[in-house]
Amino acid sequence: MHGNEPTTTKGLFDFFNFLHSDSELATKIKSNYTLLCIPLLNPDGAYVYTRENANAVDLNRDAVAETQPEMQLLKRIYNLFKPDFCYNLHDQRTIFGTSDYNLPATISFLAPAFDSACTYNTSRLKAAEVINTMFEVLNPYLPNQIGRFDDSFNLNCTGDYFMTQGTPTILFEAGHFNSDYNREESRKFVFIALISSFVKQNENVVVDNVLTNYLRIPQNNKCFFDFIYRNVKIIDNNVEKIINFAAQYQEVLIADKIEFVAIISKISDLDNYFGHIEYDCESQLFSSEGKHFPEIGVKATFNINNSMFFHNGIKII
Repeated sequence: MHGNEPTTTKGLFDFFNFLHSDSELATKIKSNYTLLCIPLLNPDGAYVYTRENANAVDLNRDAVAETQPEMQLLKRIYNLFKPDFCYNLHDQRTIFGTSDYNLPATISFLAPAFDSACTYNTSRLKAAEVINTMFEVLNPYLPNQIGRFDDSFNLNCTGDYFMTQGTPTILFEAGHFNSDYNREESRKFVFIALISSFVKQNENVVVDNVLTNYLRIPQNNKCFFDFIYRNVKIIDNNVEKIINFAAQYQEVLIADKIEFVAIISKISDLDNYFGHIEYDCESQLFSSEGKHFPEIGVKATFNINNSMFFHNGIKII
């Protein structure tokens, strides 16, 4: 759906390869389920690595208006196939961690809301039950790194729209695993989640247990930056200060290759944030192109006291 969110698509192809085998579990899944998959709803966005399609429209905000050919196709297939469940596959940014933990949200799930009050009906509880199953399987490998995505209701979002039509829908969000910016580990966990979701799907929903267990999954929280630099001395209007600042990677398509470009994105007010990589600059002086203070929107290439040198966010000396 979003052209710059490829991890879940890779995990889906891993799932296809698994189904192609003659293993007992693959055979059981193929015997018990009819699957209709659209691995890439937004090929134009994928080609140029953008969230939006070729018309600069976010398909995940077009579910009601149905202005785009991709959304028209998706809804036509939905109405023909009449699915019992929908899986909505996405990536989430490295900014997300799990509430109450200083750990990244490596994978997050959501049973989307079907109304603005975010209440739970049978369809939503069925989706939550599948999520609980995936959580139980993944949690031993990702303790405190599985999140529950924000369920604010927006009818223009595909998952919320399908929920209003009575179809249990599950949002998958592939996130960050320690040092895994290419998301090969995250891809593996998406694959495991997909398989585990088909192992146990029950028609009878025990409301109290399902909802209680689902709500125990930690909420997603925007609490991370790719880099945080702490205890940095700056000179601002001839006044020396000690500050913290953060940089975040932007993913840029250059010559058909994704490049990670670290951009300074926040200065100070970082007490409640964590960095996937953190540096203590020991109250020494920041310097970049003759300036002694960081600037938001500038590439994170600088030095500290002419003894610590950082290029594209990373300390090189």
